[in-house]
Amino acid sequence: MKMPIRIVLLILPLLLVACGDGGPAPSESKLSAALDSTEEHARKHLDPKYVCPMHPQIVRDAPGNCPICGMDLVAKQPDQEQQQDKYPAVTIGSAVAQNMGLRTAEVQRDRLWKRIEAVGRVEYDQGRISHLHPRVSGWLERLHLRSEGDPVEKGQLLAELYSPEILSAEVDFRVALGPNIPAERLEKARNRLRLLGVDEASITAMGQDTNRLNRVPIHAPQAGVVASLGVREGMYVQPAMEMISLVDLSSVWVLVDIFEHQIDWLKSDLSAEMRVPAYPGRTWQGQVDYLYPELDPKTRSLRVRLRFDNPEGLLKANMFAEVVIYGGPKHEVLVVPAEAIISTGQRTSVVKQLEDGRFQPVDVVTGMTSKGQVEILQGLSEGDRVVTSGQFLIDSESNLQASFSRLGGEPPSHHGSH
Repeated sequence: MKMPIRIVLLILPLLLVACGDGGPAPSESKLSAALDSTEEHARKHLDPKYVCPMHPQIVRDAPGNCPICGMDLVAKQPDQEQQQDKYPAVTIGSAVAQNMGLRTAEVQRDRLWKRIEAVGRVEYDQGRISHLHPRVSGWLERLHLRSEGDPVEKGQLLAELYSPEILSAEVDFRVALGPNIPAERLEKARNRLRLLGVDEASITAMGQDTNRLNRVPIHAPQAGVVASLGVREGMYVQPAMEMISLVDLSSVWVLVDIFEHQIDWLKSDLSAEMRVPAYPGRTWQGQVDYLYPELDPKTRSLRVRLRFDNPEGLLKANMFAEVVIYGGPKHEVLVVPAEAIISTGQRTSVVKQLEDGRFQPVDVVTGMTSKGQVEILQGLSEGDRVVTSGQFLIDSESNLQASFSRLGGEPPSHHGSH
């Protein structure tokens, strides 16, 4: 009986161990038993296993059908796995290609514009908000505002406050204006009024008019609109109370969230363009104002603040905004159409056109995406052709053939090359 060479290779070490170095030769019966045992052991491990092509977890010692899908089990031959391409080429006839609507595009070098499209919301410019608090306790005897949203001009009279503490400081100031009073006392009295929130115009009026200024005027420190109005006429106010807040709407912020893989070239002062649904067809030009220092741990995105001029006041807080951030051109980039990319989450690939009607999936490394084109960093060369329509069917066929090749079986006829 001619023994297979693989069994001989398995038996040889056992014979060497049995004989030893210089020891007595084993008897014929012992040698025969050792050979039988070793041959049985080797045959057990050389017997093929049968696996379902669609459910690899189904493994049997004999041919049969898969209990899940009913397909015929095929013999598993692991040695063939290394001899097969990772993604076998698929041959497609011209008639089948036409029926599939198969289209291809050439891999070429082009100029890509760095741009990020994002959505965000309009917010007040926090640097243009003023909060008015009284410096002392008192009564708001006059209020010249009607409601929130009222427009105001810088220096406009907003309210008039009566405060016993200010009245006492006024008396000291008038006394310090008398003859033979040291200049230091007059300056001290003037500074006290300033610390209590009396403006310079009112202090000057106190020095020129003999009538007491019983109500101190409160003027707008900036132009804008009334964002909040927390008082009413006649209320008693204290320093901890915010009476009025004003916001200047000539400039606004827009906050957008940029995904982690898009922040490579982001920086301050990049130009940006914005559109809002409230004004179709109109755009606003702005720039990147600030990149926040940390990412959101849940969304893996970076908060970016943009600034836009708003001279007409059309942009309102909490408006929805569509934003494009521009980062300049990137020259001589290897690109393919975005529709050619197959992304499964585990790999990114394209289907490359070979000669004689053959097509083969190829893994690629992609870069930035801009206006329907994707940068290719690795995996393709200039002049290659890739499939832009029908590539998913070809990729599925190639993967199915690879699965059968790894299992040592032949693919079903209806999955064969076309």
